[in-house]
Amino acid sequence: MPARKQLSVLAVVAAGGAVGAGARYGVELLWPPTAGGFPWATFAVNVVGCALIGVLMAVVVEAAVGHRLLRPFLGTGVLGGFTTLSAYAGEADALLRAGRAATALSYLALTLVAALAAVWAATVLTRRTILRRRA
Repeated sequence: MPARKQLSVLAVVAAGGAVGAGARYGVELLWPPTAGGFPWATFAVNVVGCALIGVLMAVVVEAAVGHRLLRPFLGTGVLGGFTTLSAYAGEADALLRAGRAATALSYLALTLVAALAAVWAATVLTRRTILRRRA
């Protein structure tokens, strides 16, 4: 890929990441965690973000919609900045250190299962919708 195209991808990923991270921070401000409690805000952000990634990928692949920078901006940038593996791991670690092993393990497992289910369900439903509209 020519340097100019690489710079445009880098720019849209950075801009999207700022938007996504800002949105995630806003969710955390509106729904602050409680000490030793289940991190519901990060859980919700990760599950919703995964569902939106499923929708985006189905639309980009099945409907072949969008500019070449759409997927890097929305997928890698916005949704990559919105979802958060680092907070997920950090919150689980904090729960473990606080002696809340059952909550930490529940959080780790539930987030993984719910995020995978969300991306799968959103992808399947979006693909079905697109294919029905074509028929």
